[in-house]
Amino acid sequence: MANPEEPQEHENKGKLYIVATPIGNLEDLTLRALRILDEVDWIACEDTRQTRKLLNRYQLKKNLISYYQPKERQKIPKIIKLLKEGHDVALVSDAGTPGLSDPGFPLIKEALDEGINIVPIPGASALTAALSASGLSTHRFLFIGFPPPKKEATRKLLSSLKGEEGTLVFYLPLRRLLFFLNLIAEVMGPRQVVIAREMTKMHEEFLRGTPAELFMNLEKRKLKGESTILVQGSKKKDLLSFKTNQSIL
Repeated sequence: MANPEEPQEHENKGKLYIVATPIGNLEDLTLRALRILDEVDWIACEDTRQTRKLLNRYQLKKNLISYYQPKERQKIPKIIKLLKEGHDVALVSDAGTPGLSDPGFPLIKEALDEGINIVPIPGASALTAALSASGLSTHRFLFIGFPPPKKEATRKLLSSLKGEEGTLVFYLPLRRLLFFLNLIAEVMGPRQVVIAREMTKMHEEFLRGTPAELFMNLEKRKLKGESTILVQGSKKKDLLSFKTNQSIL
């Protein structure tokens, strides 16, 4: 018997479920996500090793398809074929919601072009988790994702965002953190910045302060992994008085 909460099937094609998975603590998998992962025929995942850890935690054995960004285009035909044959497929990333700075968009677009039903299964997201606990304004925010790897491209990006009044949200490897804080100070001035790291894990930490304050606190610490960086939106009066040649160093 069909579950009335789920959208109806498009003809005899399978459904593509966009399933959010925990960003750290495996207990954050929703009951609905657990049911969907158990029911689908295939799971398309960013890293099969990471997904197997989650599946093993809940004693699930499923058929997996490796679906990661450098090989996305190569894997789409196989997944679309399975869906058109009537198989249900769940798309997951290593952590959080697929498509948000993670693989997913090309597959979703192709599936829509083929008339396949897309079903979101909401849950954990580093973006919303960091925003909710940041203490910065959530009335308006702009999600940027990962900034460019090159310094000048990052400086150009920050310059283009200098007048944005909403909270700015970035994903960033911690090895680039000091470099990024220095550029924020140089381009945007002494705004409030929040660094969210290890969210939902044992060593979860939120660090708050100006770029200069955070730089001084973190300069001698060795931090690894990923982080979510939130930058206070601009205030027009600050823009009028701030000179862009300031820097921490």
